[in-house]
Amino acid sequence: MERWRVLLVDDHALFREGLAALFSYQEDFAVVGEAEDAESALAQARRLRPDLVLMDIDLPGEDGVAITRRLKDELPHVTVVMLTVHDDTEKLLEAIKAGAQGYLVKNIRSAELLDQLRGLTRGEAAISRRMATRILEEFRREAMPAEPEADLTPRELEVLELVAARLSNKEIAARLFLSEHTVKNHIKNILGKLHLRSRRQAAAYGMVRGWIKPRDRGDEPR
Repeated sequence: MERWRVLLVDDHALFREGLAALFSYQEDFAVVGEAEDAESALAQARRLRPDLVLMDIDLPGEDGVAITRRLKDELPHVTVVMLTVHDDTEKLLEAIKAGAQGYLVKNIRSAELLDQLRGLTRGEAAISRRMATRILEEFRREAMPAEPEADLTPRELEVLELVAARLSNKEIAARLFLSEHTVKNHIKNILGKLHLRSRRQAAAYGMVRGWIKPRDRGDEPR
């Protein structure tokens, strides 16, 4: 059986060691290299020519999506699967557009991880059913006729609703399973699209337009 040559890219050594140990027991995978940041990942890929790169999405400096785009431009035959702690639809779509053939969350069980990766050899994408559903929902949303609030994405409307409920960035991040950095970017985009200067103005504008309804701080999302 020909083994798939695997390059592990993650800035946490312990996580890399765990993956390497898992693959050491598999007859169809062989770890040929490890990297802890974007530049070393690209250098290792050029030198080792792996079949598969397991790429952490949050790397020091250039992130995993950006380095995936560069890697696929240089080595289009290499299969890239993103590994992340973020169950984030926007990151998923960015990764797929960058050329990744998979997007898996790090809390996945080892048996499912191996099953997803083996599916790649059959031409399947390494994406959970939940994430595949999100991709379909995004395609449906883009195909729907424009609504008055269409300038804001569904995720931005979710963030705006929680801003109106007076949640902090940290609380919004926890509620939507995002990073605080991602929440800040969403709020920045919302203010830019609405041509407003403050969170309060954005929340008031959303309520006036009927996009969101006033809610108490402790209310759960609808």
